Formats: sequence, structure tokens, C-alpha cells
Amino acid sequence: MKTTKIEWTEAIWNPSIGCSKVSAGCENCYAEIMARRLQAMKAVGYEDGFEFKALPERLHQPASVKKPTKFFVNSMSDLFHEKMPFKFLDKIFETIANTPQHHYQILTKRTNILKKYFLKRVVPVNVWLGVTVENASAKNRIDILKNIDATIRFVSIEPLIDDVGELDLDGIHWVIVGGESGVCARPMEPQWAINVQEQCTEQKVAFFFKQWGTWGEDGIKRSKKVNGSILEGREWKEEPKYSL
Repeated sequence: MKTTKIEWTEAIWNPSIGCSKVSAGCENCYAEIMARRLQAMKAVGYEDGFEFKALPERLHQPASVKKPTKFFVNSMSDLFHEKMPFKFLDKIFETIANTPQHHYQILTKRTNILKKYFLKRVVPVNVWLGVTVENASAKNRIDILKNIDATIRFVSIEPLIDDVGELDLDGIHWVIVGGESGVCARPMEPQWAINVQEQCTEQKVAFFFKQWGTWGEDGIKRSKKVNGSILEGREWKEEPKYSL
């Protein structure tokens, strides 16, 4: 486990690593790039690069953290990957349920597996369950999420690579938007982000603008740090109501 620079969470917990591409948002996967670097550095666990791998030795890591913490689960994988055994998923959620002092933020693009897993299981109350939506063709993931009973349901629209159009956010508590980073990043049009923000405001959903990424609001490619996270003259760092 480690702390993180991701603004909407506090720490990372990766009980599994490695993934495979399933949609347009995966094209320039940051986790794959990082995994290749770690493989070159001979980091433990990354001997096979970005191949999926369950890591049972990491299962009990959150229990060693006494301070209430928001954990982003699996920044280096998808918790509902096709190769993830449900028995190992059960152990992950057992750890989550047994550490109620923490909140766990989980994102997936694999809503068919997410739906199947929770057909006969209950989502622990300290789980924030989310889906990634990068363009309009991925909006069906939101509809599947809505039908799963979770304390907080959220949508990560990052990288936003096209206009998502009209959103029905009934039952959604939080929306995160961000542009893509990296040398091959695709630009995000300002109006795409503004469109999401306005719909969140109208539907009373917390809106968090994470970053512009490699391409700035002015359409110029530069450091994402320089481009910052100002949208329409202000920072949007809203979060859903929760308690730890």
C-alpha cells in the first residue's frame, strides 16, 4: 500500500495487478505503462509486466492501518477482471467488511462481471462503487451500477475522450471528470467537461474536476501540472456526503 497523488482518494491498495483492454478509454492505459516500468526495474510482483495476477499476500494490508483512510482499490488493475476468481474477490470484500474504519473506492469497466458478482452478495457499507465512462457508448455502465445497492455510487469520466451527451444520474452520488495524460494523450474539449458539470449541478450530484491532463483548456499540449484543474474559472472539488 502507498499514499497517492490522486486527488480524490488518500491511499492505494492493490490486492491484484495487471489488466487487459476492453474499450476506448483503455487505449493509453497509465497502469500498463507503469507496470512495464516496474518490470524493467525488477519490482516484486511485476515480473510478468501487466499480466493479471492475484496477490493474496496483500489481502490483510488495510488491517494494519488504524487511521481511517479512503483507499482506491486496484489502481493497477480492474477488480472485476475476467481472470479474477470470485473466491479471491470474496476474500477482498471480507477484508473490506472487517475494516469498517476505512472507505474503499472501487472502479470498473466490466459491469457484466460486477452485476454477476453482486447478484447473490451484499456490497459492504464502507464501499464506494463506481464505473468508468469515457464516451457516450459507455453510458450503459451507469445503468448497471444504479441497480446495485451501494452506500455511494460514483462515475469516473476519465479520460473524457468525447462528449458523453445527456446523462441520467438518478441514484448516482458523485461524478469525477478528467482529461488524459501522457505523450499519446487525446485532447478533451472544454465543452465536454462543462456539459457534465452542468448536468451534475442540475441533478444535484457532487462534481469533481480532477485535471485537464496533457492538453490544456486552450488546446495547447504541455505539462498537466501547468494545465491544472480550473474549469470555467473555478475549482470543482465537491465530494459526496460520507463519514469515517
